[in-house]
Amino acid sequence: MRTIVAPRELHDRLGDPKLVVLDCRHSLQDFGLGRRLYDEGHVPGAFFASVEDDLAGPKTGRNGRHPLPDPETLARFLRGLGVDDDTLVVAYDAGADMFAARCWSLLRWIGHDDVAILDGGYAAWQACGYPVSAAPSEPEREGTLKARVRPQLIVNAEFVHGRLGSEEMHLIDARASDRFAGQNETIDPVAGHIPGARNRWFKNNFNDDGTLKSPERLREEYAQHDPGRVVHQCGSGVSSAVNQLAMLHAGLGETPIYAGSWSEWIADPSRPVATGAD
Repeated sequence: MRTIVAPRELHDRLGDPKLVVLDCRHSLQDFGLGRRLYDEGHVPGAFFASVEDDLAGPKTGRNGRHPLPDPETLARFLRGLGVDDDTLVVAYDAGADMFAARCWSLLRWIGHDDVAILDGGYAAWQACGYPVSAAPSEPEREGTLKARVRPQLIVNAEFVHGRLGSEEMHLIDARASDRFAGQNETIDPVAGHIPGARNRWFKNNFNDDGTLKSPERLREEYAQHDPGRVVHQCGSGVSSAVNQLAMLHAGLGETPIYAGSWSEWIADPSRPVATGAD
C-alpha cells in the first residue's frame, strides 16, 4: 500500500496516462488561499482539489467542520479528472501539512489503494527545481473509478462515546498541544478534548525538511499505542489523517478515524469535555 511518492518519482512520471496529481493546498484561516496558490503555480498537469468542497460534504451544524463527502460524489469528481481504478493519484499540499493526507485518507476510504502524498509537498518540488505551471489543467477523458467504501476506516460519535474510559479504544488527538489542553482555541466554539484522548500533534510525523519520518522512527514513536485499538481524531477529521498515514507508513496497519472529530463532538452539549494536558 502506498503512502508517499518522492518528487523525483513524480517528475519522472509526469505525462503518464495512469497518473493524476491533485493540488490540495489550503488554509483553515483563508478558504480561498489554495485556489490562489494553484493559479499562481502548480505541478504541471495537476488539478485543484478544494478541501472545503471536493474533499468534504455539506455541513449541517452538527456534523463537524469537514464532514465526509458522499462516496459517490467524491468518486464522480475523481472520474471527472480521469481517474480509473488502476490510476496512481498523488496528492500534495504546501509540505508538512494536513491536506494531502486528507485526500489520501478519503481515497482509501472509498476503496482506491493506489494513492500517495508527495513527500515534502510543493515546497520539496520547488526545492528540486522542477517545473511549475500556472495554466489550468484540463482532463483528457472521463475515468472509470468505482467507489467501494471501507466502513472499517471510519467510526462515528456513538462508537467513541461508547468506549470512553475503556482500554478497547486508544483515541489519538492530532491537534496542537495547546488546543488539546483547551488553550488558545480560535477555531471551535468550545475548548478542550474528548476525555481519555492522548495527544500527538500531526506535525510530529514530519522531519525538519517537511518529509515524512522513516517507518522505523515512526514505529518507535507510536510504540505506546496498540494499533488494533487506535482511533484517530482532531478538530474536524483532517489533520488526524496524517497520523493515520504515518501509522500505515510505519507498517502498523489500518487505523480508523472518528470523522466528525472535536467539532462534531461539541455540537452535542451532553457529550463530556476535558481540559488540561492529560
